[in-house]
Amino acid sequence: MRILYSIGLFFAMLPYLPRYLRRMGRSGPFGLGLTERLGRYPEALTGRLQGKHPLWLHSVSVGEAVVGSILVSRLLARRPGLPILVSTVTPTGRKVAEERIPQAEAFIYWPLDFSGSVNRALTAVAPRLVLLTEGEIWPNFLDTCHHRQVPVLLVNGRISQRSLRGYQFVKPLFRRVLDQISLFCMRGEVDAERILALGADPQRVVVTGNIKYDDEDGNSHFPPHLDAVVRLMDGRPVWVAGSTHRGEESLILQAFRQVRSKVPDSVLVLAPRHPERVPEVETLLREADFPFVRRTRLPENSSALPPVILVDTMGELGHLYALATVVFVGGSLVPVGGHNILEPARYRRPILFGPHMDNFAEVAEAFLGEGMSHQVRDTRELVARVVELFRDTAAARQMGEAAYRVLDRNRGAAERTVTLVERFL
Repeated sequence: MRILYSIGLFFAMLPYLPRYLRRMGRSGPFGLGLTERLGRYPEALTGRLQGKHPLWLHSVSVGEAVVGSILVSRLLARRPGLPILVSTVTPTGRKVAEERIPQAEAFIYWPLDFSGSVNRALTAVAPRLVLLTEGEIWPNFLDTCHHRQVPVLLVNGRISQRSLRGYQFVKPLFRRVLDQISLFCMRGEVDAERILALGADPQRVVVTGNIKYDDEDGNSHFPPHLDAVVRLMDGRPVWVAGSTHRGEESLILQAFRQVRSKVPDSVLVLAPRHPERVPEVETLLREADFPFVRRTRLPENSSALPPVILVDTMGELGHLYALATVVFVGGSLVPVGGHNILEPARYRRPILFGPHMDNFAEVAEAFLGEGMSHQVRDTRELVARVVELFRDTAAARQMGEAAYRVLDRNRGAAERTVTLVERFL
């Protein structure tokens, strides 16, 4: 069965090969971590881990890296000196992980899920425990850990509706894969029900809550290098549209044109989810004839500030939410599944999101259940809500406070998860 899976994985990867080779041509194989993805690491790294048997934390990209950073800080508060190894899949996730988990012994790219890559990686790292965040389930990796008697836990676990449908086709195989996970710490009841429906042992499934509610990093400090942005925004109605995707920016620009006709001094801060798409979004802005400036090229004089600021940096979005009059969280006007709406809630900002929130369904329901509407179905409703919140500061403040109440009420998942993780250390 593993052989069939590996063959299927190989053919599934083939369509992505041309794009990967193009990227490798620009940044080189080391820039994309090709050797690490094959389970081969430099001697300096393996020497640093020699004999330490680290806790291996795997965080695919940005969101999972945030979850990992929260867990690591809580774990190290209880277990000072615990060696931590962090892996990611994307370069963006790696950069965020390096910034937010400085206590880690090393950072690597996750090995491709082929027997050779996985065996080399586990031999080099020799972990005592592996934590997979959210929805990361890799059959060859799990099987190899099982035979090496390395426990694996799924933390902040989630199973989207799309994943559930896909896994149903290979349910007999998937049940065996799930048997190799020691504990499932799931975000909510719906996620727990889905993993049980796929064959997980009920004795190994526990609902711990969503760790992202416990993220306090965004409130810890406001970086001095953004002071100039604060001065430029002072007194203006600011709409921050964060984590947007292809097909979504054009809708937001259409909406903003109507917003500007009603609130002429308003500013749009547009932050694509993937920084490599900034040139693509620049083209959209030029085609829409919208004056704009990149965040890294802001003018010194507020009178020269164009109506659109295009965010071309990483790690700043959470802080930029603090400057917003109203926030729209992307990946939700197009069928991507939505993104984390908790970041702006920490700053008590009114939050809007679209109809496609499958990946954050329970969080969205918690916000909607507070009794104030945050969800918009289309650009018409988006325009109406943004203009309303620009003009009615009391309503905006009330929505922001309601968002923070939801956040505050749901804290505690990190501590519950760490308590369970400690049983395996």
